Amino acid sequence: MTKPVFIALDFETVIAAKQFLTVFQQTTKPAVKVGMELFYAEGGYAFVRELKVAGFTVFLDLKMYDIPSTVQKAAVNVGKLGVDYVTVHAAGGARMLAGAVAGLRMGAQAAGHTTIPKALAITQLTSFSEEEMHTTQLVGVSLRESVVHLAKLAYQAGVAGTISSAYESDDIHAATAAEFLSITPGIRFAGDAVGDQSRVVTPARAAAMGANGIVVGRSITQAVDAVAAYTRALNELNGEDA
Repeated sequence: MTKPVFIALDFETVIAAKQFLTVFQQTTKPAVKVGMELFYAEGGYAFVRELKVAGFTVFLDLKMYDIPSTVQKAAVNVGKLGVDYVTVHAAGGARMLAGAVAGLRMGAQAAGHTTIPKALAITQLTSFSEEEMHTTQLVGVSLRESVVHLAKLAYQAGVAGTISSAYESDDIHAATAAEFLSITPGIRFAGDAVGDQSRVVTPARAAAMGANGIVVGRSITQAVDAVAAYTRALNELNGEDA
């Protein structure tokens, strides 16, 4: 099975995102990630529906985090959208995670969708260094231990996988199950600027480290040839010749 490359549509407006995607009109529709900035923009909700109608695989990155009942009710509404993946914060705890899974299922079924969105748990943000995690969260264990603990919590709550650095992918699989997904952001091509990420790897390196899919933003969206950059990421991730 081909591992997906999710293009992070980190644009300020829906218009800008739509303009970017026009270059993919004559190709297979890529998987895309819609984050909070774009979803909360004018027309963001409708844009997600348009993406699904147009045939895109949609990863809605809302990072839901609240009391369990609130997250479950929000997840019902998200489930009605028909998206493929949705993020929740593992730090919300087992009851909140289970509520999100249940809400997504109820929403999808209520809307008549045949596919239920997969919940992906945020463990530790890839912008966090070990030192930042300790000073910000007062966590006494290592970054790796924290990520694995939160991944196990998510797995036990019925979540489909995690969003975490590729550096933790193998450990997450070892602590959960082979089918538990490890989707990794913080991806750059060799030679690209790191930007605001602390733990970055190339697509090929992510694959070698056990990633089941990757999220790529600027290396594709700011490329001179976005289609070629997307194809390169897909080939590197899946071990194919460019």
